[in-house]
Formats: sequence, C-alpha cells, structure tokens
Amino acid sequence: MTTKTISPDGAVARLARLCYRRRRLAVVLWVLGAIAVMALGFSMAAKASNTFGGGDSGSAKAQKILDSRFPQAKGDSITLAIRADRDVRDPAVRARVEPALQRLARTPHVTGVLSPYQGPGRISSDGRIAFATAQLNLTANDMPAAEVTKLISDVRGTRDGVRLELGGSSIAAAETPGGGPSEGIGVLAAVVILLIAFGSVLAMGLPIVTALFGIGTALALIGLIGHLLPAPSFSPIVAALIGLGVGIDYALFIVTRYREALHDGEDPEAATVTALSTAGRAVLFAGSTVVVAMLGLFVMGDKLLAGVAVAASTTVLMTMFTAVTLLPALLGFTGRHIDRLRVPGLGRRAGRPLAERWAGVVQRRPLPAALIATGLLLTLAVPALSMRLSLPDSSTQPHANSAYGAHEIVARGFGPGVEAPLVIVAEGGDASRVANAVRSTPGVESVQPPRPSADGTASVTIAYPHNGAQDEATQKLVHHLRDTVVPGATRGTALAGKVYVGGPNAASIDFADNVQKRLPWLVAVVVGLSLLLLVALVRSIVIAAQAALMNLLSIAAAYGVLTAVVQWGWAGEVLGFPGAMPVATWVPMIMFPILFGLSMDYEVFLVSRVRENHELGMPTRQAVAGGLAGTARVITAAAAIMVMVFLSVLLGADVAVKQVGLGMGVAILIDATVVRMLLVPALMELCGEANWWVPRFLRRRPEPDRAPVPTHS
Repeated sequence: MTTKTISPDGAVARLARLCYRRRRLAVVLWVLGAIAVMALGFSMAAKASNTFGGGDSGSAKAQKILDSRFPQAKGDSITLAIRADRDVRDPAVRARVEPALQRLARTPHVTGVLSPYQGPGRISSDGRIAFATAQLNLTANDMPAAEVTKLISDVRGTRDGVRLELGGSSIAAAETPGGGPSEGIGVLAAVVILLIAFGSVLAMGLPIVTALFGIGTALALIGLIGHLLPAPSFSPIVAALIGLGVGIDYALFIVTRYREALHDGEDPEAATVTALSTAGRAVLFAGSTVVVAMLGLFVMGDKLLAGVAVAASTTVLMTMFTAVTLLPALLGFTGRHIDRLRVPGLGRRAGRPLAERWAGVVQRRPLPAALIATGLLLTLAVPALSMRLSLPDSSTQPHANSAYGAHEIVARGFGPGVEAPLVIVAEGGDASRVANAVRSTPGVESVQPPRPSADGTASVTIAYPHNGAQDEATQKLVHHLRDTVVPGATRGTALAGKVYVGGPNAASIDFADNVQKRLPWLVAVVVGLSLLLLVALVRSIVIAAQAALMNLLSIAAAYGVLTAVVQWGWAGEVLGFPGAMPVATWVPMIMFPILFGLSMDYEVFLVSRVRENHELGMPTRQAVAGGLAGTARVITAAAAIMVMVFLSVLLGADVAVKQVGLGMGVAILIDATVVRMLLVPALMELCGEANWWVPRFLRRRPEPDRAPVPTHS
C-alpha cells in the first residue's frame, strides 16, 4: 500500500461531501426534476429535420428557387411499383392495380395520383413493369408513420401474378424507425459485464441507475433544444448510445475508486470524497473532452450537424452531472454495503494483476511492441483510403422492405437512374438549349422538356442519369454538368450563371463534397482543443501528443474496418447489412469527434493513475505498470460495455445508424486492446522520464495543505 495526496477542500471534494450529507434531498430533487423535465421534454419535443446541406451549393440554390416558384412541389412523393407476369394493361392486371391506386388516393396528405395508364413513360418497354406516383403536401418527416404503415399493409403484396410495392422517403422512414431493441440489449449487456467486474448486484446497479437518470433527462432536453436548433432523426439514437456508454462508464470508474477506498479502511464519507476527488475529477475532464470534441462539428457549417453536436454534448453533460451529484448521494445510502448481494465466483482478484505482468512484458521489448501495434493499426486503416460517401436511399434498405422492393422493380423496368433524377432549375429565359445539351451528355438516360413556373420566371428540367444515386459515375456526371455542360450551353445568354443542378441526388453529392472539404478543419479543431484539455490535466506535452497520435491511429483503423465491411462487403451480410454500399456521408464525420473524445476518456483514466504513481516518487516504468494494474480491469469492463452498446444497433434496421455503431464499436475495441494494453506502455517506456516534460509555466505549484490518503498502487 502507498499513500497519495487528495485535497479535502477542493471544489469536487466539497460537492461530494455536500451530496453525501444531504443525500435524501439530492435524490428527491433528482427524481422530481427528472420527472418534470421528461414530462415537458417528451410532450413538447421538436420535430426532426433531415435536410442536410444548404449554404451556397448548387443544390441549395436550386431548392430556394423551387420553394419560391414551384410551391406545389414542396412535398415528397410515394411510388407504387407494379410488376406482373403479363402486360400491365391486361384487364386482369388492371383489376388488381386500380384498387391500389384508389387506396393510395385516399391516403391523408396525398394531393394527387399519376396513374401508369394516364401518360407516357410509366410502363416499361416489355409492358410488364409500371409505376404510379402520389404527390404529398408535406415532407416525409411530417408524414404520420401510422398512416404510412397502414398503407403498406393494405397495398403491398403479390397476388394473381401481380406484385405491388411502395417506395419513397416516407415509406423508408416508416420501415426503419429509430430505436428498437438495441438500447435494451445494451443495458442488459452492461448488467452482465458489471456483475462480472464487481461480483455484486448492488455495486452493479449504481452505474446503471445513474446512467439512466442522465440519459432520460438528456433526451427530454434534446427534444426541447430542437425548437432552437433542429437536429436529424438519428440524433436521439446516437445520443442515447453515447449516453449509455459514457454514463455507465463514468459511474463505473467512481464506484470502483469508492470500493478501493473502503477496502483501504476509509469510512463511507471519506471514501466518497476520495472517489470524487480522483475518479470524479477525471470524469469531469474526460466528459469535457467529449463535449469539446463534439462541438467541433460546428466547424462543418451545417445546422443539422450542429444539432447533432448539441444533442450528444447535452447527453454527456447530463451523465457527468449525475455522476458527480446523484451518485455520491446514492453512495451515502449504500455505505459499507456496496458489496452486498454478491454473486459467487465473480468480481474477485487474486495474486499479481495480469495487466501488471503484461506491462512488464511490453516494457522489456518496447520497440517491437510499438512497431507491431502501429503496423496492425495502419493495416486496418488501408481500406479507408478508398472510402466513398453517399446518403442512403431505397437501394440501400433491407431487401425485405417494401422501399427496396419498389426500387428493385422500377430499376429493372426503367434503369437505376430513374430514382436518381437531377432537377435542373433555370432562373428566367428559355431553358430548351440547356435541356438539349444535357440530353446529349454521355451518362444521361433521358431528359424531360423544361416546365415553366406559373409566373414564367423560372423553369425546371428533369434529367435521369444512366446510373443510380449510389454509383460513382452519377457523382462524376453531376460535376461534369455543372463544370462543363451547363456553362457551355448558357455562355453568352441571359441564363449564364442562373442555371443550377439540384434535387435530392445532387444535394447528397454536395453534402459529401462539403464533408470532404471541411473534415481536415474538424480534425484540426478537435485534436487541438482536446490536446489543451489533456495537457491541463496531466501536465505533460509528450503524453498529450502521444494520446492524440494514438487516437488518430485507432480512428483511422476503425474507418478502414467500416469501409471494408460496408463498402467492400466483407462480412457485411453477417453483420446485418443488405449489401455493399458507400459509407453514409455523415457517419465518418460524426464518428471522429465522438471517438476522439471517448478515446481520450480511457487515456485520462489511465494516465491520471500513472501520474499519481509518478508523483509518489515511482520511476516511470513502475508508475506505468502500476497504472495499468490499477485501471486495466475497470477500463476493460468500461470498454466492453461500450462495445456491446454500440454493436447492439446492428440488430436495428437503419443502415446508417448501424454503420455508426459498427465503426464506434470497432474503434473502442481497438483502443482498449491494441492501444491501451500495447502501444501506451511501449511508447511511455521508450520516452522514459521525457514523458513528464512540461514548460515551466504549466508546472503545478506545491500545495502544502494536502493530507495523505491511502490508496492501492
């Protein structure tokens, strides 16, 4: 046993003591406050918004003209896809199709239905495939899911040789709702892991209860914040995943330190103060790092990404707040009975910790260990060099869904580009010359004649590419039209500089281009601010730089695994992906700040313990070995919880959210194994005493009023 110095009068210590002594009041305030916030937040939550992009992109300019000059086209549409074993004009087939068209017309918010029998271009050349279109007077986000689900149930099916499927954004949204069983599975996995780690039902329950309070209130607050800063529909899911992971982890670290202090002979109040002054302080720094990293998304210049940043940050802040206020109060009720309700055979340690023995192995051969770890991470990162970005559409939906079925039918009859139309908007003048130029462009399948607005001040031309929205050729076509075809067709005319290529397909491409352009700024801001926070905590430039480098390597490796699974299709079907597809545009951008912040969490908990040992006079080698021994078990449990929470979303239906879960789960697994157990001890051994170099102005001044408090080493 050794001793370390803990300030009995620090701000965190005073807060811990206050919550412990006024524990009844603290718990009552938390319960009443949580009920009030959740009742208000869930009943008055703002609607989600999924309109990415904006700004000065070509698609954003086209959309502004469409909204002002073509207001009747503001809503989304529903497609009825028809496939028959004979000509769709056959009376028997029409007898099956007509009731479906009538049911579609009776659907709330449908303003009109264009039958395949009413105009050209809606029946395939062989006559066996056709489609109808129903125009809505609102967007897919606002379409009642219950109405859409009922429509699918009434219309979809195969009978008498006729197959009917429904497609469109509202159909896809109804078939892939947020949430599902993943959160429950994540909690169940956390319960099992905590039982294994603690061996006590009571010790296991404290982190779960604390995390659930933080997540519940945070989700309610996110709904209210949405009125000021709209967020996309996946924000609550991502926020809940992060909150569940960090909320349980933060409470886990504090409860672990509390148990250590009790076992060292401290009374419950002193143990609570010790736990909050050490692990609790690390929680505040770690959580602050995650928040700062998430707020780095403001650099992307997209209001919806800013909404995601605020949603995730709110969840982390609330879990931090519960960890340092509610948890000390609960520890006050628990007292010395933290290990009650033990599960036989679990939670016990004997002999020299395995992590300490492993650290000795790595420290004896630090250079080979560092090279092996770095080589492994770089190898895993290689696929990321070929990563392509695109927003998911009907072609990426689960193959059992109606949205995918409609896509499959329409693509077979009319080509994949029919569902990836390019909306070419001209502001004033005759756009026929532009339409002709687009029609003669390689890669364009067909072009509709320009359609003027009611006031004659604008026109819309619809062009259908040969390839689908997810095909790289379509992205190149959009850039070719903008850079060469349209400028050439309008040069010297009144339309010069007033023709824009827009539509959902072009908007997705613009969003991906914006991500690729601004991602380096996001990386620079997140890494820079996180480094400042870590330097402030560990008082070491070298350790902070090591942490940043290792985090970048582990995130790059996660990107590589994500690309190999999602885009290359390696084990994709086994993991629940319907087929190979580009990575969802927002996924790598959301992953980076989250993962960088979470990786810093483990760095903070490990290095802060190593720092404590070093300040006691231990040489670096012994301090690192002791730090690993003291934190390996709890970091392993915390990482296992996060991995299970993140991977649980693979059971859901939303392919983009599944990509996030897979990428983050892989990253945390890599970070807790290759990085923490191999690369960290190797690099710290190689740097030796240089680990602790810090400029004179950052050196901590002595604090003579500190008293020794025993702790494990």
